[in-house]
Amino acid sequence: MVTAMVLPAGKRRVKTGSVTCRKVSVPDGRGWSFQRWPAPVAYRADPGPAGGAWSHLRPIPDRTRRAADAALVLGCHDLGVADTAAELYHAGLAPVLVCSGATNPLRPQLFPHGEAAAFADRLRHHGVPDAAILTEPAATNTGATIALSRRALAAAGIQPATVALVCMPYMQRRAHTTCQKLWPQVDAWCASTHAPFADYVARIGDPPLVIDHMVGDLQRITYPARGYAIAQTVPRPVMDAYRALIASGHTSRMLTDSG
Repeated sequence: MVTAMVLPAGKRRVKTGSVTCRKVSVPDGRGWSFQRWPAPVAYRADPGPAGGAWSHLRPIPDRTRRAADAALVLGCHDLGVADTAAELYHAGLAPVLVCSGATNPLRPQLFPHGEAAAFADRLRHHGVPDAAILTEPAATNTGATIALSRRALAAAGIQPATVALVCMPYMQRRAHTTCQKLWPQVDAWCASTHAPFADYVARIGDPPLVIDHMVGDLQRITYPARGYAIAQTVPRPVMDAYRALIASGHTSRMLTDSG
């Protein structure tokens, strides 16, 4: 038996057995398609191409949080990622946190000693003890973060079967698909702030920066031949949003052909 809850703008959340799917209308008239990626319990419509990109890049609801052997805290310009990692630690969901990242080029004044050091300091501010914190100060991209954090855990004698990937909300899909490619042996899940799109952008205080990053993440997951992530199907509306954002000039975080 299939049950569905009607949601805004032609969206439906459909329960088929034990699998929750998002039922999405296909604009070219082919009817309905099912996306088996975990869908949030409630759909929040975010207008415009930026909202469409956000919804695709952040597909994993925070309700998927569960106990992990370790958490990888992905370095970035947003210290809120470290706040989320501290939440996981104090909730008993991640006994060890690996802070990863070299100097951040976007906010060097906030991270004079690098992302890993800044995030570790933030964790201590939230009461996480040094014994639960590892640092990896060399990574400059998501793939390096996965590989070098794995190495840091191994050096500490930790061989996790499950890991939490703590990241910015719109980085969830990229982080997860990159981990699937580079560390397929581990069961990974994502965690980020609960804030919806508009609230997150307001907190960061720099809408162009957020949107530029989303475009860069879409580029990296759209072209798996570059070697950053596993291959996946990107829905046509998301590709349309991606192209619209590029046409609007949100290209500062995109890779060049030689990148």
